[in-house]
Amino acid sequence: MNTEQFKILMKEQAYIEANSEAHLHMHDAAQRARKITAEINNTFHTAEELRELFSELTGQKVDDSFGLFPPFYADYGQNITVGKNVFINSGCCFQDQGGIEIGDNALIGQQVVIATLNHDLIPEKRANMLPAPVKIGNGVWIGAHATILSGVTIGNGAVVAAGAVVTKDVPANTVVGGVPAKIIKTVKESD
Repeated sequence: MNTEQFKILMKEQAYIEANSEAHLHMHDAAQRARKITAEINNTFHTAEELRELFSELTGQKVDDSFGLFPPFYADYGQNITVGKNVFINSGCCFQDQGGIEIGDNALIGQQVVIATLNHDLIPEKRANMLPAPVKIGNGVWIGAHATILSGVTIGNGAVVAAGAVVTKDVPANTVVGGVPAKIIKTVKESD
């Protein structure tokens, strides 16, 4: 199985059985991601060098406005897309097999976790996985230590409070917080 075939399976949210061809592909790709993230994390790099390494990790060139403060961790790396003027702060962990889309002008706080896989709830099938993408809209701010779970879409202009665990979609221009995250208020445009 190659990366494009795997991405099609993920887009279809196909059930991934343990030790299947897709599962083995994930393990091989994880070695690649670990190698590149080790390079990102274990020595100083200029902003330009970090953009080059992140582009290598994702398999697509990121915009010159992209910013990253290491360390950064990804399980797969090749199913992350980022828009323009995106900033990812230090210590973030992206489990991106199921797909992570980050819109323009998004800010990702320190140690944010984005997970796109769930394991089967049945104990005998626990090693099997269910992927679902995470979509982060334009102008979103995700606070430090937040966790975004698989299948969640965060609408444009929304804010996820620090430490929140987001289990459901977040409407545009709202602030959510808590465990599980709930709507706290609406974001109003400045006059």
